Amino acid sequence: MIIELEEAKTFAKIEYEEENEIVQLLVDVAEEGLKNATGIVFDSNNSLARLYCLVMVKDLYDNREITVEKASEKIRFTIQSILIQLKYCYPPEVII
Repeated sequence: MIIELEEAKTFAKIEYEEENEIVQLLVDVAEEGLKNATGIVFDSNNSLARLYCLVMVKDLYDNREITVEKASEKIRFTIQSILIQLKYCYPPEVII
């Protein structure tokens, strides 16, 4: 696990317990997406992986009701930049 539910909620400024299920789903999606995109299983010791997942959760939560075309281009660029670093800065056989 890269990030915890409460950490994601704090980062995304989500205060309501009723949102726990959706936020946990977004945490799982962010972590699985990172693994699928890089071929690497990261854990909470990697700061870039943690930041990637936190930003993804916030972006997915904030934009859960709008289309992809309206999503923040700045966030998408940031996510792509972090993802490229995570994908190419670690050998695929290394599990961090």
